[in-house]
Amino acid sequence: MEEVKVFPLSCVVQNYAWGKMGLDSEVAKLVVGADPQAVIDEGKPYAELWMGTHPKGDALIKDNRISQRTLGQWIADYPGCLGSKVKDTFQGQLPFLFKVLSVNTALSIQAHPNRELAAKLHAQFPEHYPDNNHKPEMAIALTQFEGLCGFRPVEEIIAFLKNVPEFHALVGNEPADELHSSVGNPVRVSLALKKCFSRMMNCEKKVFVDQLNMLVKRVSEEGAVGKDTSGSNGEMLLRLHSQYPGDIGCFSIYFLNRIVLQPGEAMFLGANEPHAYLSGDCIECMACSDNTVRAGLTPKYIDVNTLCEMLNYSPAPASAKIFPSVQDPSDPCVYLYDPPIPDFTVMRIQVPASVRQYVVNPLDCAGILLVVQGDACAASAAALSDTVLSRGSVLFISANESVTLKVTSSGMTMFRACCLL
Repeated sequence: MEEVKVFPLSCVVQNYAWGKMGLDSEVAKLVVGADPQAVIDEGKPYAELWMGTHPKGDALIKDNRISQRTLGQWIADYPGCLGSKVKDTFQGQLPFLFKVLSVNTALSIQAHPNRELAAKLHAQFPEHYPDNNHKPEMAIALTQFEGLCGFRPVEEIIAFLKNVPEFHALVGNEPADELHSSVGNPVRVSLALKKCFSRMMNCEKKVFVDQLNMLVKRVSEEGAVGKDTSGSNGEMLLRLHSQYPGDIGCFSIYFLNRIVLQPGEAMFLGANEPHAYLSGDCIECMACSDNTVRAGLTPKYIDVNTLCEMLNYSPAPASAKIFPSVQDPSDPCVYLYDPPIPDFTVMRIQVPASVRQYVVNPLDCAGILLVVQGDACAASAAALSDTVLSRGSVLFISANESVTLKVTSSGMTMFRACCLL
């Protein structure tokens, strides 16, 4: 039945411990929107919805005319659905993994390897690094979304070294002085920053736990008498410490930018960019990989040496980490998030309340469409019988196929992941 080129998917939920619980989670709300019969357990975290072909979460095809059970099987049998450029460039594989994340407690301090390092780590430690692919990723906020991303401007780090003696104690006098004297010389700044961060991350456990306890006690006491604790980043310190007591990652807030995205704003994380998501709901798209090098705020495997070696130690302000969207000149409803890598592009499709019919345009690559808000009846020349779309519906759209939506709500919001080579 090769002529069925557009079909609905049922996607895999990951119940990681950091996810929002039950129907507090955007992931759970989308699951129920797509299938009102779905049973949500209020005592369970619904952390991620995976839309793609990754072996840990291959989407199921919801079309009884198709004998293949999963999207991965379908693409393996009909790789032409990817479009010729994507099929040739990515060896017949869907090059991206599309996700929704609902974050209740902080994710680990982490970075993702480039292709070369990913291949090396996978060969050496396949149990910790499950594939040999790189993992650039982009997060687009659905609700207010908070994260740590990239090294702060060096002046901010120096101010924390001055105001937070417990942080200074972990970094040490010599690296701290080196950072201070390197200001104005980007090469020396990166080297000094690497030394400071590595010294802190490799600190003996007893030393950093003692300093962390002293810091938490001091900030709590200052806060209790109404003193301003922003010079010690007090609010965030206490929040992370309550989630991960005694974790070295609590000190990373003095090195990394705090970024707050409003709905529709995005951040792009290339290889070797240190980051941690803290709270909120987002759309995420990444290369099809599950490789993560972690160093704190996690009970999972930690690889401090690899992380310290691989990181990009170029400081930049938080504002520089916000990734812009661009309105598509050919369709005013479409906003493009097009990062500087070939693996994926995401489109936000905002159909205004006045529009009753909307055409999802054909592209020369396959895509996955997620409805976040609104309802429509979808039809396609590629034998997609009238399919009702609602919040949480997910469609796979083969290359060069369009989908006509008869919109039955006042407006719609959708996200489409694709690979525009």
